[in-house]
Amino acid sequence: MSEPGVQATPARSARWGDLRKRVGSAVLLAPLALACLWLGKGPWAVLIAIGAAGCAAEWAGMCRTRSLAWPFILLPFGMAVVPLAAFLVGGAWALILAGCLAIIGWWLFGHDRRAAWLAAGFAYLAPAAVALVRLRHVHLVGRWDMLFLVLVIWASDIGAYLVGRLVGGPKLAPAISPGKTWSGAIGGLVAAGLVGSGVAVWAGGRLPLAHCVTIAVVLGMASQIGDLLESWLKRQFGVKDSGRSIPGHGGLLDRLDGMLTAAPTAAVVAVATGGGMLLWQ
Repeated sequence: MSEPGVQATPARSARWGDLRKRVGSAVLLAPLALACLWLGKGPWAVLIAIGAAGCAAEWAGMCRTRSLAWPFILLPFGMAVVPLAAFLVGGAWALILAGCLAIIGWWLFGHDRRAAWLAAGFAYLAPAAVALVRLRHVHLVGRWDMLFLVLVIWASDIGAYLVGRLVGGPKLAPAISPGKTWSGAIGGLVAAGLVGSGVAVWAGGRLPLAHCVTIAVVLGMASQIGDLLESWLKRQFGVKDSGRSIPGHGGLLDRLDGMLTAAPTAAVVAVATGGGMLLWQ
């Protein structure tokens, strides 16, 4: 009989098998995102446009659209225009544009079930693309609020990954995503809350601790819902990953799934609280 430690080694290796790829991808992509965020509204809008086009291309691919067929081209091109429109003419007009493109696309794609899925890509991607541009656009505090949102989502992802792998336990939603656990979900929310508390400390009393932690946890929950939503969508399309563009993560949609729901949530919070203040005070 083999020793228990010998048998456990492959299991541990499998559990952390994608960690190196994940770290490598983060090391390459995180500085680019932070640089565009810091440089200004224009570079950030361009980055969001590129990311939206990439996500839309993956969506078209999951819909089994042939590469270089015109629906495959139209969806990414239209989604690239939406965040640029949000930057140039405002979020409301950009959302109207996205709605019009979805209707036109549904009709031109053949107005059947497959066409509806293709057009649904606009509804899935446009709110986040617009929210990300407009949140960064807020005078004086846009950079800091967006940085907070990004850090919360990263912390939620990292916390869920580490705690889920270390602790394991009951599954969160086995019918949708068998790999996710309740321990991971709680770990992600705790990590998000720690970012909120860190921001409160950094602000030196200008921001109440409870406010910062609550906002962070709400955004963390929204991020996890986005993760589950994308898992459910992939099941509808019958695919494991949305693409293969990011080693260790699959595609852009696999990496940005939490942002697709957390960014609109942050925008709603900003509107509800008046906006234009640090952390939507």
